[in-house]
Amino acid sequence: MQGTPQGGVISPLLAKVYLHWFDKLFYRTDGPAHWAKAKLVRYADDFVVLARYQTPKLVGWIEEKIERWLGLEINRDKTRVVDLREEKASLDFLGYTFRWHRDQHGRNHRYLHVGPSKKALQRERDRINELTDRRQGCTPVTQLIARLNRQLKGWANYFSLGYPRQAFRAINWHVGCRLANHLKHHRSQRPYRLPDGVSYYEHLQRLGLEFLGIPSRDSR
Repeated sequence: MQGTPQGGVISPLLAKVYLHWFDKLFYRTDGPAHWAKAKLVRYADDFVVLARYQTPKLVGWIEEKIERWLGLEINRDKTRVVDLREEKASLDFLGYTFRWHRDQHGRNHRYLHVGPSKKALQRERDRINELTDRRQGCTPVTQLIARLNRQLKGWANYFSLGYPRQAFRAINWHVGCRLANHLKHHRSQRPYRLPDGVSYYEHLQRLGLEFLGIPSRDSR
C-alpha cells in the first residue's frame, strides 16, 4: 500500500480492512468464484487465486478491482501466473513450496508435494546459526539446547503439513553439526571429549536436544 512503511505494524491491519472488500466481491454471485470457478486464498496482503484456467478475463478482473477500484498497487515483481501442470513449475506461498513430484516408488503417477520452501529452510538455518554462534560460548549447554528445542518445535509445528521429511532431515543435520561444532570449539580451551562408544547424535540427545521427528505419513 502506498504511504505505509514496509513491515510496519499497521500494514497487516490496513491490508485486512482494504482487501476484505476484495474478498466480498470475489465471492459475490457475479464474481470469479462463480463464473471462473476460482478460489481465493489470502493472508494479509498476500493472496493466491486458484483456477483451472487463468484466463485474461480473470486476470483483468483482479487487476481492475485491486488497482482501480481499491486504489492499491500490485507488486508486478512478485505476481505471476503459474501452471503447476508444467514440468518443474512450482509455487511458493507463506513459506511453503507447492509442486507436482513423480512417485518415489516408480509408480506411473505424480502427487502434489507440499513442503518448506528453500527460503524457509535457509531462514531456519540462519536462526540456528545465531543460537549457536561464538557469542553463546558462556551460555550453559542446557539453556542453549532449551532455546534450540523451542525454535525447532515452533518451526516444525508450522511446517507439519504436507511432506516435510527431507526438510526435517536437513534441519536435523544442520543443528547437529552446529551444536557439535559449538561443543568442540566454543566451550573451553580444552578439546571436548565424548563419552566412550557414544556418537554425537546420541550425546546431543542425552543432553536434551530434541531432533525433529519424521512424519510417518510422509512416505511418497
